[in-house]
Amino acid sequence: MSDVSVRGLTKRFGEVHAVEDVTFDAPSGQVTGFLGPNGAGKTTTLRVLLGLEQPNQGSAVIGGRAYRDLPSPRRTVGAVLEASGVHPGRRARTHLRLLARAAGLPHQRVDEVLRIVDLADAAERRAGTYSLGMCQRLAIAGALLGDPEVLILDEPTNGLDPVGVRWLRDLLRELAAEGRTVLVSSHLLAEVTQYADRAVIIAGGRLRYQGPLSGLTENGRSLEDAFFSLVSDQGQTEEVLGR
Repeated sequence: MSDVSVRGLTKRFGEVHAVEDVTFDAPSGQVTGFLGPNGAGKTTTLRVLLGLEQPNQGSAVIGGRAYRDLPSPRRTVGAVLEASGVHPGRRARTHLRLLARAAGLPHQRVDEVLRIVDLADAAERRAGTYSLGMCQRLAIAGALLGDPEVLILDEPTNGLDPVGVRWLRDLLRELAAEGRTVLVSSHLLAEVTQYADRAVIIAGGRLRYQGPLSGLTENGRSLEDAFFSLVSDQGQTEEVLGR
């Protein structure tokens, strides 16, 4: 399986330093929660990792290769950065079939992922009739089409009801148990504690912590308390690395 490795990543947009010298790992067989306040640089980091932005310095690689150099990207990486992008008049099954055809993936995989995300009974409905939670499930289905080694999700619980949140939690744990690499950006701290093995925290574009989730909750401290300590003005004066 393929690990995610980010080394000295810096990305600027004009005078704005979105990400500055960030280094962390997301190993295979584990769920890594990618945490930080709004504007911390999480989405920018993921966009660089997926080849949608070019870094000013440093690297972000998957299995030792930049995304653009992967021989079969869809079979290596599945990603959801937003749940939109589906034509509202297109049926869910048709949408997934088009994605599969474009990636050279087997036709039968479409029905498999529809069952995984529990949309088999709604596969002939048009995307415009879907709730936000159903759109999230459809987007995740698209990410799973290639049976990827690495899954990268940006705020995947948006729009999910409690049943959907629990379903996603179980799915992430199952995928990690199969040896896959799972990297999930989230702002729901309590939910992250339900599925993550590791945490990466950034604020102001800089790394504040990377390491086992348990390293943040030692001595009875809550993840929320640890998080706010790290991203506060005082916490931002020093990088903290978990071991």
